[in-house]
Amino acid sequence: MAENEPALTRIRALPSWLLNRASARGRRLVGEALAREGMRMPHHAVLSAVADLGPVAQAELGRTTGFDPKDMVGILNDLQAAGLVTRAPDPTDRRKNAISLTPEGHRLLARLAILGEEANETLLAVLSPAEREQFLALLTRVAEVGD
Repeated sequence: MAENEPALTRIRALPSWLLNRASARGRRLVGEALAREGMRMPHHAVLSAVADLGPVAQAELGRTTGFDPKDMVGILNDLQAAGLVTRAPDPTDRRKNAISLTPEGHRLLARLAILGEEANETLLAVLSPAEREQFLALLTRVAEVGD
C-alpha cells in the first residue's frame, strides 16, 4: 500500500480487520437465527456441549466451553428453567451435578442446528461451492495456528 494512503483504508485492508468484520456478521446472523427460538449463543454452546458430553459434570462443562463458573451457573439456571436440561447428583460423585439434556433440549438443539446452517448459508452466499471449500480450508489453517 502507498505510504500516503489514508490510515483507515490501510486498516480496512488488514486480514485481522476483515476477519473481525466477517466474524461480527456471522455472529449477528447466527444470533438472530437463535433468537427466533428464544436462545442466545452461550445457551446454544452449552446445550451443544451437553449433547456431546452429557451427562457431564458442571465443572467439566465450564472447562469445555470456556465459560466462567458464575456465568455457567446462570446459563444452566436458564436452561433448566426452560426445561432443556436437568441437574442430578452425579452417580460417581454425589458432590457434583451431572447435566443432561431433556427430550425438549434435544428437539430444540435439532431446530437450532437447522437455523445455524441457514445463517451460515447466508453468510457464505457470495461464494461459489468451490470458493466456500477453499475459504473454510484456509480459515481453518489460520484459526488453528498456535493451538
